[in-house]
Parts: sequence; structure tokens; C-alpha cells
Amino acid sequence: MERGYIQVYTGNGKGKTTAALGMSLRCVCAGKKVFFGEFIKDRESSELKAGAFLPNFEIVQFGCGCFIDRDPEEEDFRAAREGLARCDRVLRSGEYGLVVLDEINVALFYGLLEAGDVIEVLGRRDCRVEVVLTGRYAPQEVIDAADLVTEMREVKHYYHEGVEARPGIER
Repeated sequence: MERGYIQVYTGNGKGKTTAALGMSLRCVCAGKKVFFGEFIKDRESSELKAGAFLPNFEIVQFGCGCFIDRDPEEEDFRAAREGLARCDRVLRSGEYGLVVLDEINVALFYGLLEAGDVIEVLGRRDCRVEVVLTGRYAPQEVIDAADLVTEMREVKHYYHEGVEARPGIER
């Protein structure tokens, strides 16, 4: 039986979601199914179209939008809880070779979910399922539960020069 590992991509640098999408492409091309759950996010992004090109790739958003300029509201908490419940079912099903919990670390940072609840979900997964958790601010409990942790560090970014997120590159 093949063992799945828990991977975490965190840090303030660009590329966490992009790395998870790259791994998703690799898994689909190896004949595996991928479930990509996006926490916090609710806006149109290029990767939402991937299922049309990759039949074994499923992507679902569990968010009500970015709340950088506002405090999280009850709807944000509800969406995160529902997203974690859905990911719990997906992880236990064994139907997917890879499950991505995109931006879940940010959901944890803002208190939308508890780290202990996420760790419990990871512990119930089918042991063959590879899991990737992305987002800044990965809590120590998640890092401790992981088998691989990569920290993306910003060295230089064109965002500081006023370049907005571009379709196909950042969104």
C-alpha cells in the first residue's frame, strides 16, 4: 500500500498555491484524481477552469472573499467549517490521490478554524492520500503534523512596484 504524506507550503513569498497546482497537474497526469479545496477564496481565478481540461481535477471554493479590509463575519466561519467538513469526507473516501487545502493556514490564522480540528481531519484520512496545506502563517501544530514543510520567502516582488495580480500568472 502506498503511503500519502502531509506537505505544507507556507511563508510570505509567492508560489504556495502555484506549487500545489503544479503538483495537482503532475498527479492528474499520473492517472490520479485531485481534489483542490480553496479556503477563503471566492473570486474568479484561472485555475477554476482546470476541470474542463483535466477530467480528474475537481476544484471547490470555500470562502466568502478576502477580508483584509474587514473582520471575518459569521458567514466566513460557516464557509470554512463547511469546507473542512467536505475535505474530511474527501480525505476519508480514498477516492483522490491528492487533496489540497489551499489557504487553510490563513483560515487558521484568522481563527475561522482550529488547528486541532484540522489535525483531527488529517488523522482520519485514508493513509494513501497525499495532502497539501497552503497559506501563510502555518501554525506550529500543523508544521509538527506535516512530513514536509517548505517556507516560501519573498526576496523581491513586482507587486511593490504596483503590478496587480494578472490572469494566468497570479490568478
